[in-house]
Amino acid sequence: MYPASPSQAALTAARVRPVTAADVPALKAVIDSTGLFPSALLDGMIAGYLDGSDADARWLTVAGDDGAPVAVAYAAPERFTDGTWNLYLIAVRADRQGAGVGGALLRHVEGALAAGGARVLLVETSGLPAFARTRGFYHGAGYAEEARIRDFYTAGEDKVVFWKALAPGG
Repeated sequence: MYPASPSQAALTAARVRPVTAADVPALKAVIDSTGLFPSALLDGMIAGYLDGSDADARWLTVAGDDGAPVAVAYAAPERFTDGTWNLYLIAVRADRQGAGVGGALLRHVEGALAAGGARVLLVETSGLPAFARTRGFYHGAGYAEEARIRDFYTAGEDKVVFWKALAPGG
């Protein structure tokens, strides 16, 4: 697990808020700073949330000292399941990585989902070496590597699926 100091937990919890349309440019900058996937994908991912057609989706951001987003998370329920959710995106601006922001945001997402009846949270990421730190983040946060689908994204790029119970009996 990623324990947060009381000051980190309080600071991050106070700054976690729902994403607004005005946040999108700053969220793209957060994603671009990680270099792990193209921020151009964000428009399609967030459109249903912003227009209200995807009412179940949870989009959260962590505001920095200036109020601008420094991190983003997106989770949605898995269709045809009872309480299983997917965390489709979590990213922290490169200059804020390693300071506990991502871990605190992940714990916030897990707590909010569990409070709403979620049982299980799944996370998918790439098996490429560039994503080793990402996979380590999930392992450190108590997620188990549940599956690896070879050549999923493209030839030579596996999809790695992580699993975590959010409720007893998950």
